[in-house]
Amino acid sequence: MLSDPLDVFADTDGDADLWRAVADLASRLPDELRGLAFLAYNYAWAWQPGVAELFATVDPGRWELCEQNPVRLLQEAPRAVLLRAAQRDGFAAEVQRAAAALVDYLSPTAGSGHLGGDPLVAFFCAEFGVHHSLPLYAGGLGVLAGDVLKEASDQRMPMVGVGLLYRQGYCRQRIDASGWQQEYWVDIDPGRLPAVLVTQRESPLRVSVPIGTREVGAQVWRVDVGRTPLYLLDPDIPDNHPADRLLARRLYVGDRRVRLAQYALLGIGGLRALRALGVEPTVLHLNEGHPALAAVEWSCTAMALGASPERALQMGSERTVFTTHTPVADGNDLFTPDEIEDVLGSYLDQSGLSRHRVLALGHVDTDHEASFAVTALALRTSTRANGVSRRHGEVARQMWSGLGRIDAHPAAPIEYVTNGVHLPTWMSPEMQALLNRYLPRDWFSEAANPAVWEAIEAVPDGELWEVRNQLRRRLIEEVRYRTAGERFGRGMSLADAERAAGVLDENALVVGFARRLASYKRTGLIFQDSDRLARILEPPNPVQVVVAGKAHPDDQAGKQLGQVVFNAEEEHRGRVAFLSDYAMGLASILVAGADVWINVPRPPMEASGTSGMKVALNGGLNLSVLDGWWAEAFDDRNGWSVASHPGTVPDGGEEPSTASGDDLDATDLYRLLDSEVIPLFYRRDADGIPHDWLIRVKHSIRTIAPQFCATRMLHDYASRYSTSHCHHPRVT
Repeated sequence: MLSDPLDVFADTDGDADLWRAVADLASRLPDELRGLAFLAYNYAWAWQPGVAELFATVDPGRWELCEQNPVRLLQEAPRAVLLRAAQRDGFAAEVQRAAAALVDYLSPTAGSGHLGGDPLVAFFCAEFGVHHSLPLYAGGLGVLAGDVLKEASDQRMPMVGVGLLYRQGYCRQRIDASGWQQEYWVDIDPGRLPAVLVTQRESPLRVSVPIGTREVGAQVWRVDVGRTPLYLLDPDIPDNHPADRLLARRLYVGDRRVRLAQYALLGIGGLRALRALGVEPTVLHLNEGHPALAAVEWSCTAMALGASPERALQMGSERTVFTTHTPVADGNDLFTPDEIEDVLGSYLDQSGLSRHRVLALGHVDTDHEASFAVTALALRTSTRANGVSRRHGEVARQMWSGLGRIDAHPAAPIEYVTNGVHLPTWMSPEMQALLNRYLPRDWFSEAANPAVWEAIEAVPDGELWEVRNQLRRRLIEEVRYRTAGERFGRGMSLADAERAAGVLDENALVVGFARRLASYKRTGLIFQDSDRLARILEPPNPVQVVVAGKAHPDDQAGKQLGQVVFNAEEEHRGRVAFLSDYAMGLASILVAGADVWINVPRPPMEASGTSGMKVALNGGLNLSVLDGWWAEAFDDRNGWSVASHPGTVPDGGEEPSTASGDDLDATDLYRLLDSEVIPLFYRRDADGIPHDWLIRVKHSIRTIAPQFCATRMLHDYASRYSTSHCHHPRVT
């Protein structure tokens, strides 16, 4: 047994900042609970079994009010509360066991995985969704990035994450009495996060980037995601001009120059921060085009070592790989020459590279210099590129097929690596406990091996159905709580609000739909025919539809979609629920509790999608159009396919749109629900168990889990983007 987990920290340059933060937090805890401080500063607690429950035990109400932020919980919990927790029978021993398990997990020799000689990957992304207590993400791109860091930790893959620390993050959402989305932002205090300020010689580490006419400084915060460090640049420091301090205040701001400045801070500043830390990555992995300037900055480093400008650009591309995530125009920023000059002119002057050459690398059309695309820059400065599903790879190749060669810099060929999700994060504890009893002992570490999942057929239907009932009940309880609160907040009396929420049925089929409110995702498709929907929702085989999602603050069409859902909730009260402020905490409950998950984007606009993968891990079934990941996963027995009427591949960022196609897809969606999905769910034996439904559930888990977990995804990246494809820099 570990006597004191703080003893694991050696006072070295690498761990000194973390040691001081942990020691400071531990100083206010009873001796028996000092291990909680150690646990709080590593996000491994978010997926290691039972650790989150330890924090919740300390003060359940405060745990939720703190949005499950363990550092803030321990900072704010009254001394009397901490002492009561320490005196609970067995609690201190549980804390010690969890701390010892984390020490073992972090040990360089613990577990299986990649060897220390593997290339060090610097994973750059504009957003990271590690946990909802670290609100530095807007949606699927960030959550996927968080899953990559977690899986790299589990697989002992050498990796560092690089991002920005947004002092207000992404918008929060409130739905007003008319159903219109109202946004608000909440200030983030990094001193209350599981994050430590990186120092050198007892002073904060600083890097600077020329942006506009000024040098913008940034300090660096480190977040430990298991074994994987995530470095976050923060320009909110006193030395900066007041306007520059606000550069990273919000994620995905509407102001284009501010957004470009953020991309410069991320790509250029991120690489400079790694250099200042003594971190020399072998591979730069650009997750979306936002950090594309990192490859340019690396070329500047090569020039400083003696390489010619042309050789330097080649060397930068030789070690850079790029993942594009969307064919949607808004996800592929275009900037005018004036915007580039205003934000990057000073940097380009200092770079030593030809300004014309760098700008040309970002031109979408080599004969037209009116726009500069960060995606085009990333494609021309990478050696390998990929979409995030087989179908998306095809779409991206066609979308960017006109991207011509700039001298010796052709666009990287676009392949595909289909997304996957971090299984320990997204599979519920109840489902994990069930599978622990029937799957092979090493099933977690061997999740990408299809043979491991064959044992799912041995799980008794009764036990699987009981887990599904537990997960659905938890979702319904959450919906009741949120629905009552939101209706009360809109002016309904508390009694009426509770009655409205209470009609939800924990035994009725739950259809889930949760993602960003955007036109191409067609959130309103299921509400298109109110009469047809009403017949589907009502007894004798009732159905409940739970919807969540938020629109970008500037997306008026997305907000109108929210109103469509709100009006449907009012019309079908007790059968439709619209939950506001969708984030990772709510997502984990939704994907676990939904029996059926609907995904009906307008093809071919869905790059991948990952929410349906998470649903499948928990025994839910997918009902989706054949786009993104579902085009690879569907096999007629693991869910259902809406017979979508596809649009055309985007040309110039235009979305395919046909009202008649939407009508046909809605009709097929209603048909499948009415004639196949609902009857199968309610076909029960004398004990109330839907055996035919569970046959499909088991087949879904067996076919989807190994193929669409993050374990398989990282194996694909490691094998395709190995050192043979991404060369270590040498100046020749």
